[in-house]
Amino acid sequence: MEARDPRSWAKLAVMSLCLYVSAAQAAEAPRDPYEYFFQATFGDFNEELALARKQSKRGILIFFELDDCPFCHRMKQTVLNQPAVQDWYRERFLIFAVDIEGETEVTDFQGTTMTAKDFAFRVNRIRATPVFVFYDLEGAPMVRYTGATRDADEFLWLGEFVADNHYQNTNFTRFKRAKQAERKASQQTQ
Repeated sequence: MEARDPRSWAKLAVMSLCLYVSAAQAAEAPRDPYEYFFQATFGDFNEELALARKQSKRGILIFFELDDCPFCHRMKQTVLNQPAVQDWYRERFLIFAVDIEGETEVTDFQGTTMTAKDFAFRVNRIRATPVFVFYDLEGAPMVRYTGATRDADEFLWLGEFVADNHYQNTNFTRFKRAKQAERKASQQTQ
């Protein structure tokens, strides 16, 4: 049997490891939230409700943002760009971004036309950003979350809190603490 050069095996092992790491990174590479998280809309949220019902979604999520908001930017760069977050949310919700200073015309859930700014400020009382508002299939708000989440896991928990109706029995802080305790217990048993 022919002996192999140990350096060849080492090179092969390093190359295999590099390929594995590259494939793993490519599978989890961040994606543009405006392409993979938010959906395009003409601003007729009444029409979007009908589409959400037709697609058997849980509801509609609106991300109220401001161009110069550092917390909005952080959410888009660290959470909303994650493939797992994008895929999970898109499966359950129609998702739209609304600029709270926008002059574009939108139609609210009752069919009233106004500027995006009025929809944010007058209808939804948005004063700070970011704000995530989850609406049911009738256009009624279910949950409102103000500020950036700590990480993608916390944002996924927020989605689970809404999608699985936990908001009807508890608040998000208690729900999140229970999820953190579950994670800690799971890590201790490993």
